Amino acid sequence: MYICRVMRFSLIALFAYRIVCVQCSIHEVDVAIIGGGLAGLSVAKDLATANKSFAILEARSRVGGRLLNANFPGKGAEELGGEYVGPTQDRVLALISELGLKTYKTFTAGDSMYYRNGTLQRYIDRFGGIPPVGIGSLLELAGFMNEINTLASTINLEEPWNSPNATILDSMTLETFINSRIFTTESRMLLGIVVPGILSVEAREPSLLYALWGIAGSGNATTPGSIGRLIATDEGAQDSRLIGGSQMLAIKLAENLGRGNIFFNAPVRKVKFEHARYTVTSPTLNISAKHVVVAISPPLASRIVFDPPLPAGRAQLNQRMPIGAIGKAIAIFPRPWWRGQGLNGAGISDTGAIRVTYDNSPPNVSFGALMGFIEADEMRKLDGASDDEIKLQAKQSFINLFGSQVDTATEILIHRWDTDQFSRGGPAAFMPPGVLTQYGPFLRAPVGRIHFAGTETAVRWIGYMDGAISSGERAAAEILDNF
Repeated sequence: MYICRVMRFSLIALFAYRIVCVQCSIHEVDVAIIGGGLAGLSVAKDLATANKSFAILEARSRVGGRLLNANFPGKGAEELGGEYVGPTQDRVLALISELGLKTYKTFTAGDSMYYRNGTLQRYIDRFGGIPPVGIGSLLELAGFMNEINTLASTINLEEPWNSPNATILDSMTLETFINSRIFTTESRMLLGIVVPGILSVEAREPSLLYALWGIAGSGNATTPGSIGRLIATDEGAQDSRLIGGSQMLAIKLAENLGRGNIFFNAPVRKVKFEHARYTVTSPTLNISAKHVVVAISPPLASRIVFDPPLPAGRAQLNQRMPIGAIGKAIAIFPRPWWRGQGLNGAGISDTGAIRVTYDNSPPNVSFGALMGFIEADEMRKLDGASDDEIKLQAKQSFINLFGSQVDTATEILIHRWDTDQFSRGGPAAFMPPGVLTQYGPFLRAPVGRIHFAGTETAVRWIGYMDGAISSGERAAAEILDNF
């Protein structure tokens, strides 16, 4: 009996020891990358080319971050997260080509719909996304867009805090600027749709300087950014989509990098520097590395314990950058019936959970799809709602714009990025007044051999896939220059 008890105790102890060993085992690499979205994967891609070893620690059970496909086998895919690419987004377009992926144009042939004050109107989009408005409002909006583009052209993309009048521009919200220039009810209503549509925040939230920086960055080295490009579909930010869905970018990258270099279900809890190396700790494994890349948004980075602590300015920046509020709803149909009615699926509404819609049907038209964004305050209103309640509200929004035939939807897909544990919103964290001028210099600055990537740290196309990729390439270059 005594021998049996000893043997039983020994077996239990051995089992426990093995569990501890698995949890505490240390993998040694050149670079530990926190986050398996496009930013982290882009860092790894350039490191692999330079023959540096790396480990990606991803909190989810998949790659892609805020890219997420809903697949319909044999038919196509729908994007529940980021999805569009367009001209001047040079980095993402280059990666698409390199990976052998293809794009197709967002469907725009036909009339768009405008729902305002309970009245529905169809129209031909002649003004890059602006629906039919009175001549006074049209002139007011044209003047506003011209002025804000002119201001954006003065922004120093690399160091926006050193732009002319940066302190003044950063002291006010975007809403303050809008209200000083826009006076017609209809113009204010439309900008109340445009701003959340671009930033997933209300105009009262970001500083004017931060908004101008985003507009200035919506171009490339030869083409200045403009608010018109951010709004537009054809030749704009919503120009095209990827065949197979945007998450294929991350999936293909991960396949090329080797799945053995990516550790899933590994949310990082601590980064400790000692003996000239960093130990990156998650609940499932530890990584020892010479360099670390934090490729997640600043508010998520604030959950990580750094030892020694990050400089106060960097820690304050993490705490002072909230993330936008966004969800998506996609109504699926056997076919895109609205096309037969001469409609392109694009809609603008002054009411409801969804204010902007697009035709999201796949290129082979194997089914029809209407997609709507749930942005900013409209998303926040639904924080306590069930998925079924959100689907009902989304359906009503589609009905307002496209009529009772929406009831023929076979299903409605939704994704609530605000409640996604490892995103908590999207498409990016933003800066309220005073943050960019006070803490902006910490955004991309390495701390020792800790480097920061993520679309928030990009110079161009902040909040887009292009920005995430360029941020990863920049972080990899920092490491290789100082290895």
